[in-house]
Amino acid sequence: MSNEPSATGTSPRTPRPGAQKSSGAVTKKGDRAAKEKAATALPPVGEEEPKNPEEYQCSGILETDFAELCARSGYTDFPKVVTRPRPHQNFVPSASMSEKPTQEDQRLSASCSQNSMESKYVFFRPTIQVEMEPEDSKAVKEVYIRGWKVEDRILGILSKCLPSLSQLQAINLWKVGLTDKTLTTFIALLPLCSSTLRKVSLEGNPLPEQSYYKLMGLDSTIAHLSLRNNNIDDHGAQLLGQALSTLHNSNRTLVSLNLGFNHIGDEGAGYIADGLRLNRSLLWLSLAHNRIQDKGALKLAEVLRPFELTHREVVERRRLLLEKGSQERSRSPSSSRHGDSKTEREKSQTMGISSAALADKPEKMQTVKTPKGLGKKKEKSGEVVKKEEKSGPGQSPTQGTPKKEDATKASKGKVTIPEQKMTKGKGPKTGSKEKRSILLESELVVEATEMVNPLLEPVEHRDGKVFMPGNKVLLHLNLLRNRITEVGLEGFLTAVQYQVQFSKPKTSSKGPLGLLWLSLAKNCFDPQCPTYTMIQELMLPRDPVKAKVREEEATAT
Repeated sequence: MSNEPSATGTSPRTPRPGAQKSSGAVTKKGDRAAKEKAATALPPVGEEEPKNPEEYQCSGILETDFAELCARSGYTDFPKVVTRPRPHQNFVPSASMSEKPTQEDQRLSASCSQNSMESKYVFFRPTIQVEMEPEDSKAVKEVYIRGWKVEDRILGILSKCLPSLSQLQAINLWKVGLTDKTLTTFIALLPLCSSTLRKVSLEGNPLPEQSYYKLMGLDSTIAHLSLRNNNIDDHGAQLLGQALSTLHNSNRTLVSLNLGFNHIGDEGAGYIADGLRLNRSLLWLSLAHNRIQDKGALKLAEVLRPFELTHREVVERRRLLLEKGSQERSRSPSSSRHGDSKTEREKSQTMGISSAALADKPEKMQTVKTPKGLGKKKEKSGEVVKKEEKSGPGQSPTQGTPKKEDATKASKGKVTIPEQKMTKGKGPKTGSKEKRSILLESELVVEATEMVNPLLEPVEHRDGKVFMPGNKVLLHLNLLRNRITEVGLEGFLTAVQYQVQFSKPKTSSKGPLGLLWLSLAKNCFDPQCPTYTMIQELMLPRDPVKAKVREEEATAT
């Protein structure tokens, strides 16, 4: 009995030393954890804090800038920037290849095959291919992204890298999964790039809203645009045709447009033809591999020969002519001459009084008499102007007959440009250099007004209708592999005959050359039909490539 309470009494005392040790151990662990937290809170020497991508200044080297911005954005597995591969030269087997391979050669070939397998897998990884300038190995000339989806994050990084490339000329995006949203971001990026960027290729990127026309805005600087294989239908062609030209404005920078391998039909071809009516910048157009039939072909052929203006176009042309006439009247010297004649009369009267007061000095008399003669001449010219102003208010502003009479009476020289008349009537002491400079400025103004809208071109009136000359600026038209029959060929034959008659490349050095290359092969007609043969015979001398080959053959023989 005496042992039990001692056992019970000793049981609660035995764990005390252990409990104290454990508490001491807990306090030590807590101290260590606090020390470790304090150590982690202070950054170690030699390491930097994570950087913000917005603070990075691009150096103009795409590989370095793209990798740095991806790392700062937390993008670990990002595409690499590689040089665009070039096709290898023709491989010529040597004599040693015919010998039997040794054991070491077999072992090396096995390792090479493993490396080739790895390289094949690496080939399918996303990359950004670049083409460098031959003179500068670090200057990127073209950028190619092919076969992988470009997300918003990658596009945001590219929007920071590409503007720093001072010699960038082309951007090619092939099957990159563009959407209407990412296309809008891409279009906003283009004005930030270098002024050397002239070529954009978006191929294999069908969009639901078909908003490719945004690349051809009035503020666009793109000269070469390729939109192949984008499933563009008649609605997309309508938007593109309106981007080429409308009644009030037109695109002035686009030189070539490739719309091959799409779904454009007769209606879409008509919209493209409407865009070519008033467009005077596009030189190269491809509609190959589409669904154009005779109706669309006739619409395209109609633009290449004189076509009838619509009622809206006639009204717009009259409005432009009225504006041009009012501008010419505001610049014309009639009002200034009338005002100058009065001042010169007052000057002549004062000079006459001074000459009467100084009659005893003959030398001064001679100097005073010369302005009198000039003043009389100016008075005569002012009277002529008054007579013409009285006879001319009933005439339209586009007619220039009173100005010609004024020019012939004021000066004996031949004058044909209205701005030249204005410069010759301003004063008697204008030098030849000043006249030339004023004439050049006036010619530039006239050319600028003519480039604003082709409706100011000379027209022809027939049977109460207004006919405008066809589009002679387009040089290259490709309609390969469509659905055109001999009915559509008749329209192109008429257009080619007109182009050959009125625009000859050898004689006209300054004016438009007209159509030089027309491709109608692989359509729904016999290649031996007489209409197609006649078109080929008319276009053969106009093809510059074939003409150059014939000249080289002639010189060789």
